[in-house]
Amino acid sequence: MIYVLAAIGALTVAVLMWKAFGPDTSTLTGRDAHRAQVPPDDDPDFLRRISEQQRKPRPGEEG
Repeated sequence: MIYVLAAIGALTVAVLMWKAFGPDTSTLTGRDAHRAQVPPDDDPDFLRRISEQQRKPRPGEEG
């Protein structure tokens, strides 16, 4: 009987640890999940911001 209680307790602790520290997939759903996997060199928003930053004249430079 003590082994059954120990197994139930261990299983409960394992489930709670998984919920607390396991992968959180509830925040990445649908489009966000795909969006989070885009590397920066393929991200159109990132590339647009880089292009805009390169076009801006830096302080002290003539342009």
